[in-house]
Amino acid sequence: MKLQCDVEVVNRMLPTFGMRSRGKGTRAVLSIGKHLDKTSQRCNIYMMICTAKDRTGSKYKLKDNIEKFFTWFVEEGKATVRIKEPAVDICLSKADANSLKNFLSAARLADRGCDANSLPLSTLTPVRARDVEQPKKKLTIVSKKDYPLTSCFPYSLEQLQVSYCKLSRVDMRMLSLKALRKLDLSNNHIKKLPATIGDLGCLSELILHNNHLEAFSEALCLSTLQRTLQLLDLSQNRLQSLPAQFCQLKELVNLKLDDNELVCLPFHVGRLSKLRFLSAAHNQLAVLPSDFRKLSLENLDLFGNPFVQPNPLDHTMKITFPLPLQELASRAVANLRLPYGPHLIPAHLCRDLEISKTCDCGRVCINFYIKTAVSMNLHQVSHTVVLVDDMGGTDAPVQQHFCSLSCYSEFLDNSLQRGIR
Repeated sequence: MKLQCDVEVVNRMLPTFGMRSRGKGTRAVLSIGKHLDKTSQRCNIYMMICTAKDRTGSKYKLKDNIEKFFTWFVEEGKATVRIKEPAVDICLSKADANSLKNFLSAARLADRGCDANSLPLSTLTPVRARDVEQPKKKLTIVSKKDYPLTSCFPYSLEQLQVSYCKLSRVDMRMLSLKALRKLDLSNNHIKKLPATIGDLGCLSELILHNNHLEAFSEALCLSTLQRTLQLLDLSQNRLQSLPAQFCQLKELVNLKLDDNELVCLPFHVGRLSKLRFLSAAHNQLAVLPSDFRKLSLENLDLFGNPFVQPNPLDHTMKITFPLPLQELASRAVANLRLPYGPHLIPAHLCRDLEISKTCDCGRVCINFYIKTAVSMNLHQVSHTVVLVDDMGGTDAPVQQHFCSLSCYSEFLDNSLQRGIR
């Protein structure tokens, strides 16, 4: 039985001499196994603690020698074993909770003198230096020759950068690093992202700059990344669109989409209420979604997109008279804010409602509407704006939807009056 954790051995006699313990653990490997007692010439069960300074280890007899176990915080990977002789407290921390429970259970059995054959014993031998190193939290690999092919990534990693290694896919070993907060796979050849990236429950930064990505899957948008992801860099890839579910990543603060082939931004981009930095320069954007008006940014870069020159008279009409019953019913559900879901209505109707459009009058339209584009100064949504073009402009076209001919006519009348003035 072995356990890797931080250990501090506290002599209970220190206060008698006016001394205090350091209160800080050292990385160690603990083992429970048999050892020949030179005095009695009998094999007894001992706990051995090996550290970087003492790799041969210090041994503590277990049978009838444990005064008490302190396990109030065992679920947090902490516990204390009070040894009778010598009078020390062995304080354990930063341990895997399940491994710690198993280790303490074996120690209890050894203290009670249980048959050694029923215990999961280990050999009490010196440990390797790498076994008692402090957990590695950051690793940077920027060369293919340094990429680990046979060894695993350190389980304790919080930041991992693997760049310029010509990776064509995400290494599944990375996806077992549950403490990972930042994953940088920039400058590789990755074409597709596995949905299991969404299982990295602490991931707040995902950097995929300069790869060969052609899609960002719905599964990732609906994963735990919804609650953790704050920075996403998808610049210099081959993306043509992003799924509607992309706007479920509501913790995003910084989004980089530069140098792709995007022809549109997600319809409900305005739902990214925490977004402060957005760059989507050098794409194929002709117009921005109507929801773009809801953003509140600190910095916005849309330079180098082929934005159209908005003309209120240039419109797309997707409307019939009378409106189909399905459209009327869907509008009623949206306007009255009635609850809905795939357990109540077909899934395709739910998807239609998710991309409903809001008219100037405040009412909703679904699949039947009149659409045009209007000019908007980007300073309305961002404190700092990178110029949209070489002409020094900061205006861009934004989609505008109308639920009826009367709403569109009223809009044209207002536009005409503004033009006359």
